[in-house]
Amino acid sequence: ATKMALRAGLRSKRGLTGVAVMRMQSPPVNSLNLELLTDICIALEKLEMDKSCRGLIITSNQPKVFSAGLDILEMYGKSPEHCGEFWKAVQEMWLKFYGSNLVTIAAINGSSPAGGCLMAMTCDYRIMADNPRYSIGLNETQLGIVAPFWFKDTLMNTVGHRTTEMALELGLLYSPAEALKIGMVDQLVPEDQVLTTATEAMTKWLAIPDHARQITKSMIRKPTIDKLMSNREDDVKNFVKFISKDSIQKSLGVYLEMLKKRKA
Repeated sequence: ATKMALRAGLRSKRGLTGVAVMRMQSPPVNSLNLELLTDICIALEKLEMDKSCRGLIITSNQPKVFSAGLDILEMYGKSPEHCGEFWKAVQEMWLKFYGSNLVTIAAINGSSPAGGCLMAMTCDYRIMADNPRYSIGLNETQLGIVAPFWFKDTLMNTVGHRTTEMALELGLLYSPAEALKIGMVDQLVPEDQVLTTATEAMTKWLAIPDHARQITKSMIRKPTIDKLMSNREDDVKNFVKFISKDSIQKSLGVYLEMLKKRKA
């Protein structure tokens, strides 16, 4: 069974057609494992090929969480080959979303750390549930790991240089209000209005002729995409080399133990 529900051609009460809603449902927290990343990429590819589809809203079917980010279990105690495959899938997800011809809107209905934040930032527009218990940010350094250059570039393109420096070095997680203030998200709404607001926002984006919007988006994002495209293999090698280090494996183990205790 696929871990993701996809409703294409969604019609809202306002008759908004040509918009798909992707609902991640990989319990408990939509961890981005190899299977979910692959499902997401295949679904996005199909939508890109569907001439009737112009927009995509991505959200979560899990309560309180959009996505908890990359699945640590895909990187802990795994062979270098497996880590390499996994990393290629992470790259693929980012490339497909960041360069998508569709209008992409993230309906962030829960916490969204690390890879979850990255996925949200690839979208054209971000709406987050206004709940102070939720958080969003690239908190990799807190786990002793380093966000790669294209995570950094995505954040820098979104919130600017100085904020990125602080955010990444300290591994900051922001409340929705803080995320809005720095421009990591574009709009805060009550939790039960995240999806309807995303649909309303989509109307505004779809009012722009597709070709003009797509060329403009490509012009802005292409340099960032090209940087990874021309370094993909090196980026995989660097990741595998880094993640395979004993010290890094150890800190991932410590983190997993902490998660287990929290659950208990």
